Amino acid sequence: MTLRNKILVLLAALAVLAGVGAASVLHATGRENRKNQTQAGGPQVGAGSLSLQPDADGPRIVFRNMAWGPHRDELATVPAADPAGPRTASGVKCLRFYAAGGTGICLQAERGTMTDSYRAVVLDARLKERAHYSLPGIPTRARVSPSGRWAAWTVFVGGDSYAGTNFSTRTALLDTRTGQLTASLEDFTAYLDGTEHHAADTNFWGVTFAADDRHFYATMATGGHTYLVRGDLVARTVTSLHANVECPSLSPDGTRIVYKKRVAGLPADAPWRLYALDLATMRETALAEPRSVDDQAVWQDDHTVAYALAGDYGTDLYTVPADGTGKPRRLLTAGLAPAYLG
Repeated sequence: MTLRNKILVLLAALAVLAGVGAASVLHATGRENRKNQTQAGGPQVGAGSLSLQPDADGPRIVFRNMAWGPHRDELATVPAADPAGPRTASGVKCLRFYAAGGTGICLQAERGTMTDSYRAVVLDARLKERAHYSLPGIPTRARVSPSGRWAAWTVFVGGDSYAGTNFSTRTALLDTRTGQLTASLEDFTAYLDGTEHHAADTNFWGVTFAADDRHFYATMATGGHTYLVRGDLVARTVTSLHANVECPSLSPDGTRIVYKKRVAGLPADAPWRLYALDLATMRETALAEPRSVDDQAVWQDDHTVAYALAGDYGTDLYTVPADGTGKPRRLLTAGLAPAYLG
């Protein structure tokens, strides 16, 4: 083949690659534009005001609305008694969200020309920004203590050399009254099986707060294993309690933890099942959800938990009894990150 022919082949190959790239961009843009159009048969969503305070009309659910249309990704609310009813959207967009005690934490993306950045925004009861903090990675979990005083969030962080998958987690704790921020839970002293623990591969995620504004629970990972830890905000310690626990969620009465657990023999891409742990006896109970749940469950009340599973428009929310009985029920379609208020 002559040099001229080689150049012509190269130019033809570049033209094909450019065409494929342009088609991919157009396809992605087209799909993104379709997400801003209301889907037929989808939930009814309209703009309105939203409060994080208890409602005189009864308990409500506030969540990230995933339904396609002009209010996609906005915080929305429905009556807890009518979760499939019309939604009121707030105009505030969050990737992850939680609220309690009139305080909300909203993990947001700030879209850039080349890359995105992220921030944690503390919201008051009317969804007005009280403070914000830059995040070092991609948001994954958020929680607020029952009183609203404490907030926590977890992000995925790339670049830690010890992380075999080239990412790790970073969990922050914030006193919303004073603004004091602990940027990483790794600053706390950790105890594993009664011994002070120091290891470069230690990661934390999935904080859930007790009602006393002093204690919390979280997942600690190290050495290829995960553990439920109990944290003390005053002593700045975390202490291991139970193995194979991820994304714990403390019941309103403070007696049980619901969490996702890796179960041997399940597929590598769907390894989790929901379990409940009695904190007094450390007895585990498998919940009646047969699917793999990659979420931090939320307690609807002392008897039922809610969680997200993949759906046609992102994720749908389901509930299941926390005692191992019953069966899963769809709570609402196209929703994520719920908080029960009232």
